[in-house]
Amino acid sequence: MSTASRFKARPSTNHFISLTIDGQSVLAKPGDSVAAAMLAYSGDAMRHTVKGSPRAAYCMMGVCFDCLVEVDGYPNTQACMVQVKEGMVIRRQQGLRKLKKEPTGGE
Repeated sequence: MSTASRFKARPSTNHFISLTIDGQSVLAKPGDSVAAAMLAYSGDAMRHTVKGSPRAAYCMMGVCFDCLVEVDGYPNTQACMVQVKEGMVIRRQQGLRKLKKEPTGGE
């Protein structure tokens, strides 16, 4: 019986992307999701519910909504569904967040 992995290893790289998580400068690998970068950085919860229960990425495929964070000012972003970008600013969410209002033509 072989125990070799069925998954390909990611190519090693000397290139990293710089982003900010809760005010701390963090380096991530190109192609990483925000969730993967946050887990690699600290492994801490990505958000807390209204009652204070910690939540972190669970499914890593956009089904469970446990990885909601604020990305570049947009709350309720699924961290597992967004790839890291240079200069990205990420904040953990605490409790409920309102949706960001988009400007409309008449207001």
